[in-house]
Amino acid sequence: MNISTFQAFRSRNYRLYFAGQSVSLIGTWMQKTAVSWVIYTLTHSTFMLGLTLFASQFPSFLLSLFGGVVSDRYNRFRVLLTTQVASMIQATILAVLILMKHYAVWEILALSVMLGIINAFDVPARQSLVYEMIEDKKDLPNALALNSSMVNLSRLIGPGIAGFILEYWGDGVCFALNAASFIAVIGSLLLMTLPKYVKQPHTKNVFGELREGLAYLKATPSISYVIMMLGLISLLVLPFSTLIPYYAREVFKGNATTFGVIDSVIGLGAFTGAIFLASLHAGSNLKKILSINTLVFGVGLVLFSHENTYWLALVFATIAGFGMMSQITISNTLIQTTVEPNMRGRVISFYAMAFFGLQPLGGLLVGSVSKWIGAPDTILCEGIAALLIGLMHIRYLRKDKLKQQHNVMAVEEQHMQAV
Repeated sequence: MNISTFQAFRSRNYRLYFAGQSVSLIGTWMQKTAVSWVIYTLTHSTFMLGLTLFASQFPSFLLSLFGGVVSDRYNRFRVLLTTQVASMIQATILAVLILMKHYAVWEILALSVMLGIINAFDVPARQSLVYEMIEDKKDLPNALALNSSMVNLSRLIGPGIAGFILEYWGDGVCFALNAASFIAVIGSLLLMTLPKYVKQPHTKNVFGELREGLAYLKATPSISYVIMMLGLISLLVLPFSTLIPYYAREVFKGNATTFGVIDSVIGLGAFTGAIFLASLHAGSNLKKILSINTLVFGVGLVLFSHENTYWLALVFATIAGFGMMSQITISNTLIQTTVEPNMRGRVISFYAMAFFGLQPLGGLLVGSVSKWIGAPDTILCEGIAALLIGLMHIRYLRKDKLKQQHNVMAVEEQHMQAV
């Protein structure tokens, strides 16, 4: 690790954002852990865990394209501030329900749907605004890698704290602390000094701008391929996390703390991977690293799937977390560093749709399949899917390299003929 690992912190606005978002994300992961534990405790159903993921993320799949248009048409700062306030209200309502001990599964699912709707507009605005927070745009890849380190450090800390609180103080405290954590991120946004917003004229309606975004993706295969790969991973592999409560309770005969520890070591692996990415030198071949880490992800899941020794399972979960992180960070970096500024919100909304939108469908798929073949064999299949996707990506990179070499040779031949 060197000074360049944290070069994005040279921008004051980004430092504020990083600090506030770090606190809020710890609360978010505490709530995610608590929701999974409460749902599994109430129902003892892996299918219901998948349904909970579906409820929280499928609205993002339906609405994220409109969220991208909103991000491109309006003041992104105001959009983000609005979504953060709305998230705080949602978290507060959930905390009150849990603390009053008058709640049912359908109420938790309904509030999860509400959060999914908010996130459809939050993610495109938040990801696009990071670009505006960075004073030197050369620091953007580092900022995006640090974003992932923030998310995954929160994933490391949040579930561990949640497991401890669930066991000793109860689920209501987890939800209350998450609601309070939004004060930090809202405060950091209000302290920022961003360039004055200049409203741009829009001659097309919302659907016209959506079609424009689709046409841009079609004309930019390097971006559309990355989004397609992320979509496959989100549908077939990333929902493995919905089955972790089963492992904690049934395989390792543990409690909420066991669940928190497994979730935390996945976060540890992802955090380590994010710091690795943040430390890369400019010009590193991110596409190659993405394909290799997809294979690492698959190997980690295959080894974890049928492991009954607790400490070995934690090691394999950490390896899976390391590989998993690249799917999110490198895909985002490749998109953010190549997309045109006026298309940023819409393209990121496709990224969000692939990442957040297909996971809930995958959650339902994983929950259903696990009822038929069991959780261990389901995660084994997910690991094999990751290996196949990684190999497919390597094959694509080789074909792309040969195509580029052919194009260079054709240009040189034309030049020789002209001479």
